[in-house]
Amino acid sequence: MSDNKVEILLVEDNSHDAEMTIRALKKVNLANKLFHVKDGAEALDFLFARGTYAERDINNKPKVILLDIKMPKIDGIEVLRQIKLNEATKKIPVVIMTSSKEEQDIITSYHLGVNSFVVKPVDFESFAKAVSELGFYWLIINQAVE
Repeated sequence: MSDNKVEILLVEDNSHDAEMTIRALKKVNLANKLFHVKDGAEALDFLFARGTYAERDINNKPKVILLDIKMPKIDGIEVLRQIKLNEATKKIPVVIMTSSKEEQDIITSYHLGVNSFVVKPVDFESFAKAVSELGFYWLIINQAVE
């Protein structure tokens, strides 16, 4: 990983969904500072500079985290819980991007402090449009607290 500032942390175990997300963000020039991890454990290691990422500057926080729920090792709900309970990471906006429409996932996510919950559209055009709009909002329009 380069030392460039990460603006988007994509936490997605499905390689097809990850590729579509990255392609949609590249199309609107928002993927230059994106970093992709494949499960919840890797996401937490990245955010808290542990394990493989122990040498990473922990102060280099993403502007937004795009987080899937259903993942191996540690699921997205637990990743969200740990992000929002930690003083150093709790202000990072987290957008759940999932195929789950389960009401309990939505309720739990908002209870834990998710900033947005988005159900992934099935077709590529709708998916690309949704990802592009999310990227513009969280990286360009939204005014974040450091």
